[in-house]
Amino acid sequence: MSRADHVQVLIAGGGPSGMVLAFALASKGISVRVLEGAATCLEDMRASTFHPPTLEMMDKLGLLPVLEQQGLKAPTYTYHNRSTEKSFSLSLSELGDVTQFPYRLQCEQFKLTRLVAERLAAMPNADVEFSRRLVHLVQDENGVTATAEGPFDLKTYTADYLVGADGANSMVRKWLGVEFDGFTYPESFLTLSTAYPIEKHLPWLSDVNYVADPPNWCVLLRVPGLWRILLPQADDASSADVLSDARKDKVFADLLGPDAPIIKTEHRTVYRVHQRVAKSFREGRVILAGDAAHLNNPLGGFGMNSGIHDAWSLSQKLEAILLEGADPDEQLGRYDRQRRTVTNSFVQTQTIANKKAMSENFADREAYLEKLAGDDAARREYLLTQSMFHSLAHEASIL
Repeated sequence: MSRADHVQVLIAGGGPSGMVLAFALASKGISVRVLEGAATCLEDMRASTFHPPTLEMMDKLGLLPVLEQQGLKAPTYTYHNRSTEKSFSLSLSELGDVTQFPYRLQCEQFKLTRLVAERLAAMPNADVEFSRRLVHLVQDENGVTATAEGPFDLKTYTADYLVGADGANSMVRKWLGVEFDGFTYPESFLTLSTAYPIEKHLPWLSDVNYVADPPNWCVLLRVPGLWRILLPQADDASSADVLSDARKDKVFADLLGPDAPIIKTEHRTVYRVHQRVAKSFREGRVILAGDAAHLNNPLGGFGMNSGIHDAWSLSQKLEAILLEGADPDEQLGRYDRQRRTVTNSFVQTQTIANKKAMSENFADREAYLEKLAGDDAARREYLLTQSMFHSLAHEASIL
């Protein structure tokens, strides 16, 4: 077993939350090390939407110009009911007086993590170790000692603080013994991506679409060069069946009509979706962020964004502690109150409501959207909520 040099902040997990946190801290001169169990930044196709407040954070970190080159600006999103053929489009351009970035950026999360990994590699106070998975931790009043396994050895690390950003099955959360309350949806979710121009068949499409076809629904998102389709699958369907060519062909036939050509897919993924929140986001010198702290369904694109918001908030607290001598209990206690409260009051509540509206009562959503079309004030409030400005304002109000 070998021992690594001490760092101020050790981060388990190299996803969006862990990488953004590492870069924000390292940019302030704080020494950081990221441990990521995978051999490289995973090409995960699940998250691809950056909301306007997140773009503001990316801009402050100097990351936005590259992300915009690799992404697609999507100011408009559409709700469409295939039974009634009614469409309702909303435009974030109405929030141009609130933000410099009144649009969603459609850009897959791996583009962010790879960009940050490259930036961190050039910084003398930062280090990213791939193929390293945290397996044990202990802490005392002076710091944290962690052990991580690699392909051929174990290595110990010491740090002033440890952040668990190691995903849904977080080893950090398990070592802390923190409960992860909530539920798992009975159905699985299938994601397909294709370069085929499906917009030729569906003239109502915008770059982001929530499509009801009672009793079914799907989400259609455009990213550079690809369309991504997300839809639920029966809870008794096997992964092999869901990922089969026959299922893929049926999805496109249902979407584009029986005369649809055989369409090639670039990616196929099936996964389960959870709604869970950790009972605490902090235990002493160990803090949770991102999927290690909370999980939600993908309706609304809040998962990756809320994880990045965790990282943004935590970076400010750790900066105050490590560079300004602020009281750790006060700062980290506020992080726990702010982010856990917002996760429960907004992210969990809104994503559950968004899925229910698509799968159970789209007629009610349709009536609400018709109301929004004629009510400028209500529509503005809706846009501020769905773009996550209201959740961040709520966070800031929590002392």
